[in-house]
Amino acid sequence: MSTPPPVRVPYGPHPDQWGELHLPAPGGGRAGGGWRGIAVVIHGGYWRDRYTAELGAPVARDLAEHGIVAWNLEYRRAASDEPDGSRTAGDGGWPATFLDVAAGIDRLADVPALGLLAGDDAARLAELLSAGRVVGLGHSAGGHLAVWAAGRHRLPEGAPGADPAGEGPRVALRGVVSQAGVLGLAEAEARGLSSHAARNLMGGASTDSAELAQAFMLADPMCALPIGVPVHAVHSRDDDAVPFALSEAYVAAARAAGDPAVLHVTSGDHMAVIDPAHEAYRLCRSLAEELLG
Repeated sequence: MSTPPPVRVPYGPHPDQWGELHLPAPGGGRAGGGWRGIAVVIHGGYWRDRYTAELGAPVARDLAEHGIVAWNLEYRRAASDEPDGSRTAGDGGWPATFLDVAAGIDRLADVPALGLLAGDDAARLAELLSAGRVVGLGHSAGGHLAVWAAGRHRLPEGAPGADPAGEGPRVALRGVVSQAGVLGLAEAEARGLSSHAARNLMGGASTDSAELAQAFMLADPMCALPIGVPVHAVHSRDDDAVPFALSEAYVAAARAAGDPAVLHVTSGDHMAVIDPAHEAYRLCRSLAEELLG
């Protein structure tokens, strides 16, 4: 039985502030029809607005086909240099991109009461949220954002993405599968990855100013350790877009800090981990299932 069409839900007034909820087919999921849990899918593209949540759609559909509710999240992104030499304005970057990811994940808490879901689906979704059965699945820059989001409870008061009431996120991630993630923001900038995409995200001409250096620290998952949340970093040594070394370094630092992080060496190029036909992606799905229990 095919999965139902996704339900698009806004979490703000901007055209890029939305998520699409992909539900399993009726009777899909565990034996007896129970849904396995919820996965927040965060797409990559080096945080640039040229790349959209369409990158996450095949992953979201596949997860739903395997009994996992998928929340494919769009967010405001930073400026892009286009092939014709023009440059888009980009409404994201620091702090907008981070505020959106936090708000987009927390918006899940409202969805059961919005009257958008048919039958018992709202109650089933509410039950999963109440049980904390939510994980993150992020590719490339989305891997960075997913791991950052999993550590939101570590953010200082007043930081972008922190709960203003000091009570923690409304929807917490119980674990993350990072798919070739940019897990070291400062290291990405030091390497000049993708024409200094990290600097483009953070909005600075250099990283010398104290204000920009502080922003990098708040945005870099390496600076949030330990977060107390399992992170599975899936990465191929053949990845020529995001170096394998970034996942390797994050897992080493996380484990040294006492976090349950695991590095999974896989095959294929940078896109293999989001290709449902590739074994690298199937590993990611099985790890998400493992985190959901």
